[in-house]
Amino acid sequence: MSTTVVEAPVKELATLKLVPGETEKEQKDKIIKSVLDRIAKQTYGDWRDELLENGYVVVKNVIPREKAREYQKQAFKWMNRFSDKFDPQNPETWVRENLPPSSKINSFSTHCLPHEKFIWDVRMEPGVLKAFEDLWGTEKLVVSFDAMNVTFPNRKDKEPLAAWPHVDQSPYLRGMQCSQGIVSLSDSGPEDGGLVVYRGTHKLVDEFFDTVVPKEEWNEKNFHTMTKDQLQWFLDRGCEEVKVECEAGDLIIWDSRTIHWGKEPSETSKTIRTAVYACYTPVEFASQKCLDDKKAIFESWEGTTHWSHGEVLRRSRKAYHPDGTEFENNRDEPFEKPVLSDRLLQLAGAKSYD
Repeated sequence: MSTTVVEAPVKELATLKLVPGETEKEQKDKIIKSVLDRIAKQTYGDWRDELLENGYVVVKNVIPREKAREYQKQAFKWMNRFSDKFDPQNPETWVRENLPPSSKINSFSTHCLPHEKFIWDVRMEPGVLKAFEDLWGTEKLVVSFDAMNVTFPNRKDKEPLAAWPHVDQSPYLRGMQCSQGIVSLSDSGPEDGGLVVYRGTHKLVDEFFDTVVPKEEWNEKNFHTMTKDQLQWFLDRGCEEVKVECEAGDLIIWDSRTIHWGKEPSETSKTIRTAVYACYTPVEFASQKCLDDKKAIFESWEGTTHWSHGEVLRRSRKAYHPDGTEFENNRDEPFEKPVLSDRLLQLAGAKSYD
């Protein structure tokens, strides 16, 4: 069931006192645990209950539909800056030589894209922010400098990507320590490209790592790909595969422990999937080193992974050819820089909330 953002009061997180001799990491772990315990014990009567129960939710209409469509046009305009041969209305032009560099999963993150004005405008949409403020119980958030996904149906020069079910949280971390977000700028029906989740897997992932995966195979990296047999372990326990359907202007939020992957469109789809990844967590989850790193990454117009706190991984603004040579039209700054308001800088981790 899809739901809407409700008008609920936002309460600031209670600051825990630093115990003498306690390290910053120990304090942050204590803060994170207290927040996750509070969230897990509550019943909200809105979309948050669905997120906690199923591991994902579609929050409807966080951006007006027509405004989302305008953002999609800005995404296509950005792509046109690399080749005037690209035409979103002409499938014959949806080929590699007419497009900026992208990953095999159809994400665009180089050429300073994470800091283009339209990307930051999406991140700072009031409905998007309010959803994460209501989830975490605070307005003091930090956001990832994440990618944009543009998936073309029936591309002539690219084989569809096979399923790659995974989780984006290390087994060493417990509880919903990261909530991922997709702001959809296009519709996504059953045949269109989009997010696939396995409902309920977030509740079993701790047991899975504790009993199925030998500890010597655990990794502190916030990424684990599921093998066919490992995925079957969850299916045997009642978890279900769900192709998430949404409309332009909707926000998908999911628990990073929920198994998921990005599905390619079927042959009958005519929709260009267009989405901005945006993940927010309380600034109190972030160490000072994390905030310093985020500030440096922001000031160099580079990107990050989904995680907005913890060990922030830098994504280069530069693109490279398969042979390692630098792409010919790399950039050192966005085509259109965002307006550096206090709120934006705080979300970026580049300015204190105090």
